[in-house]
Amino acid sequence: MLKKVLFPGKYIQGVGAFKELPSLIKLFGTKGLILASPTAHKTILPDSGIDFHRHSLQVERFAGECCEKELSRLAIIIHEKNVDVLVGMGGGKTIDTAKIAADRANIPVLIVPTIASTDAPCSGCAVLYSEQGVVESVYYQKSNPAAVLVDTEIIAKAPVRFLVAGMGDALATWFEAKSCSTTQSKNECGGLSTLTGLNLAKLCYDTLLQYGPHAKIAAEQHLITPALEHIVEANILLSGVGFESGGIASAHSIHNGLTALKETHAYYHGEKVAFGVLAGLQLNDAPPEESNIVFSFCEKIGLPTTLADIGLQNFDRNKLMPIAEIACAPNEFIHHEAGKITPEKVLHAILAADAIGKYRKKHPSC
Repeated sequence: MLKKVLFPGKYIQGVGAFKELPSLIKLFGTKGLILASPTAHKTILPDSGIDFHRHSLQVERFAGECCEKELSRLAIIIHEKNVDVLVGMGGGKTIDTAKIAADRANIPVLIVPTIASTDAPCSGCAVLYSEQGVVESVYYQKSNPAAVLVDTEIIAKAPVRFLVAGMGDALATWFEAKSCSTTQSKNECGGLSTLTGLNLAKLCYDTLLQYGPHAKIAAEQHLITPALEHIVEANILLSGVGFESGGIASAHSIHNGLTALKETHAYYHGEKVAFGVLAGLQLNDAPPEESNIVFSFCEKIGLPTTLADIGLQNFDRNKLMPIAEIACAPNEFIHHEAGKITPEKVLHAILAADAIGKYRKKHPSC
């Protein structure tokens, strides 16, 4: 099997980076369309100072879910308006929708994340959901985004919960890449991980531990600091390249299982992935010292450490079993872990992570 690694065409990050958008669009086409999240549509774009008419830029409001219904709607708009460059501006689902829509239309896509909540902006794959918000499949594009434009002034104005959720998603990057490397499993590029992918995944983890708490403090005050810049880069670029070129394993499969229960739908992707990391550590017999470091990090920045933290308080084992069964579906990433993975093992790992999290809440000095 060949080793493979993928990158976005360009990555630009910093204060005021959004003003580069018109010139970036001109590099790739003449008629751009921005698919904007509701927040971007209502507040960010009107205050951007960009003359959309002069730059032949149209704006379309994202309907709220990355699903086939929304993709069909966009396909018609792209065709009727002769769009030759699509811009995805917003959070993970807006971005994923733009990536899929552009791929199907065979036009370049530029990504402008307004929050640092997932590693979706840099990757060449996207998650398709049902109209009800349940994960259905992963869609792989022909190439990664042509450009990713990250304005940290915009990111810093977002609620801090988004940045923390992004750290939860990024937290999985190293552990899953390490599992895929150990078992020689395919990464999201369809090959084996490279040293580049593995080392970026490890750098992502190290950056989270070093700068995460201070970045959260800065984000709470809407301040742009070096720590915030480092974590934005970790959440978006390092995690994006690291997960795609390193591979995915148990944490994201457990997340996929969690989405099947409506009680978890109020929680962000990265929050559920973070709990998946904690459960994955129990599944893989991680050293207690390593597990304690990850639990401590989650506690410090406010990521979930128990089932109750993601809406699943007072659930008995029978009601939780569907999570484990979905996580262990034949096509799930969890089978990139070493050994034979079964729903029973996964359920026990989930319950073990929950029990440890509860214990640590009662004994914060442990």
